[in-house]
Amino acid sequence: MVVTLDLKAEVQARLAAEAARRMTLDQLITEFAEELPPESPAEAPKRLSFIGIGDSGRTDLGRRHREIRKEQTAGLAARDL
Repeated sequence: MVVTLDLKAEVQARLAAEAARRMTLDQLITEFAEELPPESPAEAPKRLSFIGIGDSGRTDLGRRHREIRKEQTAGLAARDL
């Protein structure tokens, strides 16, 4: 496949210098293209919701959250932390 790029002279020079340092220009552009995010959402990695990520395994948090917070913060209020 042939691709034509219209780059600023400064960008073109930096790209050529980097390619000369490590590989061919074609290989460098291919490497950059492979690092792009996937095109379709189905191919994108699944991201977990923040809810439950820090699961402690405890089942009493909902019932004892105030008491547990006091234990963990020596009774300090959130504004004091």
